[in-house]
Amino acid sequence: MMRRLFLFVLSACLLSLLSACGSQEQLPEDSPPADETIVLTVWGAEEDEALLQEIFASFQAHYAGQASFQITYQPQSESNCKDVLLGDLEGGADVFAFADDQVSALAAAGGLDPIPDSAAIQSASLPAAVEAASVENTLYAYPLTADNGYFLYYNKSYFTEADVQRLDRILETAAQAGRLVSMDWSSAWYVYAFFGNTGLEVGLTEDGLTNYCTWNSTDGPICGVDVAQAMLDIAASPAFSNRTDTAFLTGVQDGSVIAGVSGVWNAVAVKEAWGDDMGAAKLPTYTCAGQQVQMASFSGCKLIGVNAYSRHPDWAARLAEWIVSEENQRLRFELRGQGPANVNAANSPEVQASPAIAALLEQSNHSQLQRVGGKFWDPVAEFSGSMAQGNPSGASLQVQLDRLAEGVSER
Repeated sequence: MMRRLFLFVLSACLLSLLSACGSQEQLPEDSPPADETIVLTVWGAEEDEALLQEIFASFQAHYAGQASFQITYQPQSESNCKDVLLGDLEGGADVFAFADDQVSALAAAGGLDPIPDSAAIQSASLPAAVEAASVENTLYAYPLTADNGYFLYYNKSYFTEADVQRLDRILETAAQAGRLVSMDWSSAWYVYAFFGNTGLEVGLTEDGLTNYCTWNSTDGPICGVDVAQAMLDIAASPAFSNRTDTAFLTGVQDGSVIAGVSGVWNAVAVKEAWGDDMGAAKLPTYTCAGQQVQMASFSGCKLIGVNAYSRHPDWAARLAEWIVSEENQRLRFELRGQGPANVNAANSPEVQASPAIAALLEQSNHSQLQRVGGKFWDPVAEFSGSMAQGNPSGASLQVQLDRLAEGVSER
């Protein structure tokens, strides 16, 4: 009898101990001794520094008592993060933000490992964001935003909702007001807008590295020279201004620009400048080959990656998960106006009520994931630069398009 009682008490104690252990978060396998500091470096956009510092503080508060941290932020452009990281994987950041078109190259080069136990991340994220963060259905990064696209901002004191449906009308109205309409033709990312819905194609070949391009085609309802001529006609408007995204915002703030193509990253600043007059809409149609063609767009997501060479991969993964958590994606929208990839955050009333997010969602019907190789950018920028200046060389449009297609498709 005493032996049974002893075994009963022992079992109860063991169950109590196991329950207590289970109620505490299990430490990562790479946790150092309690007196050692975990050093992590994070790369992010320069504009995100204040936001990230707030996120780092909450992360350290959450894990206070479990580990000591030294988290260092370093500004790094998301657009060329891949090139910088692959230049020195072992010396690169533990956690980094990057554009989704780089995920395949980073995974192939060994910079990213598949996300372990990815089901929770996948179920919490928008399907398009999961697709953007995956390679052959395997998740390699943590979805952060689902808003890496562009649309039209316009000042409602100059334009009606009907006006902004057609680029011709937008330019005409701006010219009458002595104001400007902005778009960045130095970036092939934006120039895709004119080719994307014409039947002319560009994309990756089966090798996943090189491109195919038919933008110089002389067959079909719309030929390459039709698009080139349409761009020349737009550039000839006294209201058109070929300017970078930074210069667009400067124009919005000084009153010279009353409409322009940009993304949600400028939503807060445009709202500050225009107040209740800030309007946002899908991209307009433009006149090409005697018809109205809906302007297209590249779409994409910002992702958070964990360096496969991190000295503390488990803690780096925890920090990545913290950065993309629902709470911090809501905070990102609140402070930076960026559209969440998290399902719950994206469906919140605050996000749904955003004019910029609504415009982006409308434009998503005319967009596709950016999947082009590195040879795409320079030939397109060279061509569009010539169009923006009114073709100063006088060179044949077909010759310039042939050179573009050859450069884009170069192996």
